[in-house]
Amino acid sequence: MAKIEGFRVKNYRSLHDIILGKLWNTQQTKPLTPMTAVIGKNGVGKSTLFDTFGFLADCLKGGVEEACDSRGRGGFERIRSQGKKESIEFQIYYKEDGNARPITYELAIDLDSDGRPYVKKERLRQRRKGQRKGKPFSFLILNEGKGVAWKGEEEGKQVEEEKGDFDLSKLIEKIQKSEAEEESKKTELVELDDKRKLGIATLGSLKQHPRISAFRRFIEGWYLSYFTPDAARSLPLAGPQKHLNIHGDNLSNVVQFMEREHPKKFKTLLEKISGKIPGVNRISTEKSPDSRLLLRFNDRGFQDPFYAQQMSDGTLKIFAYLLLLEDPSPPPFLCIEEPENGLYHKLLETLAREFREHATGRKGGSQVFITTHQPYFVDALTPEEVWVLEKGKDGFSTIRRASEDPLIENLVNEGLPLGGLWYSDYLDNRDNE
Repeated sequence: MAKIEGFRVKNYRSLHDIILGKLWNTQQTKPLTPMTAVIGKNGVGKSTLFDTFGFLADCLKGGVEEACDSRGRGGFERIRSQGKKESIEFQIYYKEDGNARPITYELAIDLDSDGRPYVKKERLRQRRKGQRKGKPFSFLILNEGKGVAWKGEEEGKQVEEEKGDFDLSKLIEKIQKSEAEEESKKTELVELDDKRKLGIATLGSLKQHPRISAFRRFIEGWYLSYFTPDAARSLPLAGPQKHLNIHGDNLSNVVQFMEREHPKKFKTLLEKISGKIPGVNRISTEKSPDSRLLLRFNDRGFQDPFYAQQMSDGTLKIFAYLLLLEDPSPPPFLCIEEPENGLYHKLLETLAREFREHATGRKGGSQVFITTHQPYFVDALTPEEVWVLEKGKDGFSTIRRASEDPLIENLVNEGLPLGGLWYSDYLDNRDNE
């Protein structure tokens, strides 16, 4: 399954310029682990970092202008880092699978002459087969909605955009004048009708661009959890649904699907839950007279069932997460903000282990990305899995891997829990105090 090895964001709210993991030009850096957790105090930017993934998914779905206004973001000027005039930029370094050559996606968003956000630059690149050093070759280049895309699985063309001597118009002119039949077969001149839409959204739907299509599907498959217990208590119309949606208001529908299509897996799920939530020994669905679907929980001590509307926030939340991890076709990237809210503290280490087991399983589960401020959850993690987000002296966020500190590595190796070290301020960066 596809996996993000590195991620960079510039000029997005408090994230002026942060890097997690490995990029094409930092090959000595360790990539992101299958499970990654970002910790930090309130107000350091954890929710902002979580939102960058949601923002990218929204850009693909509805365009950059709509994404800037969605989910209460307040428009481009509200999300661009305060005092900065440069573009908002993202870079994703990912692999389609363990043996694939990594692909880099670069996106820059700015304001046009009318003051509306648009896609300023967009680029996809990949090294040639056997190439281990040097710059990757671009197979999609778009500036101001115009550019070139290289077809098929073959590499693109090396350009020197970073040095400022790359002229896209000259490249387009050269391709237009080219008489070589092979050259025309490899390339496609692109001009987007709407500069507010991502090029990968349009080209990713075309069969002749399989690499672009694969990346588009990768982002479309992301699952960002905006789960709320109140949404899970809603009464949806009956009808099985395969996947849990981002708010969790179709929880009953997914249970109905699992009961019908995957009874053995559903039985395993119930056994897991019964071992983690005292008293619960059976979960099922019931159809009301008006075709609404009720989710019911049977408690060992009571004859009559309890319905989701009567269950605690924590019970619904742990059930939803475990159900999500049992998805027969899991998303490639699973992003959850503060899963600990409403949960009994002794459940947190168990939940962390469930996430890791899912992310590292042989069957290729989701890559899991979590933000948290709960030490009990962090106790179950390794220093390599944990990133510490803090506010720098200039007010912008900084980030570092816990494993970069030899003292932390040694203390954890001696048996001290990582969450306890964080609680005791061992993970704080003294330079920012």
